[in-house]
Amino acid sequence: MAKTVQERSTKTARKRVALAEEELRLRVRSGTRQALADLMEWSGITEQGEAMTLMIHHLHALGSAKCQPLLNPPRHNYEPSQNVAREFRNKSLLAIQKDPGDEIIEPA
Repeated sequence: MAKTVQERSTKTARKRVALAEEELRLRVRSGTRQALADLMEWSGITEQGEAMTLMIHHLHALGSAKCQPLLNPPRHNYEPSQNVAREFRNKSLLAIQKDPGDEIIEPA
């Protein structure tokens, strides 16, 4: 006799608990989605979960030192020019002065 949907669901739930399986969710924008689609196409993988699982395991196999360049996102440093910094400071001081009760505390 064939199992019912409820019986199959119960069996699957027990198996997931026994294997300590956990669902990971990931929201991505179109560029990331396209990158994943390209990677899947290049390798012939049809399941997103399989592709992500393989990438995680292959990165982990590289070890700490070799995977760092792949996992360190580029950081953008912005240093305002003196003119911009001065204008920001002046406008900030004006805003503070317009709100009575606020004190101006100059840095030491």
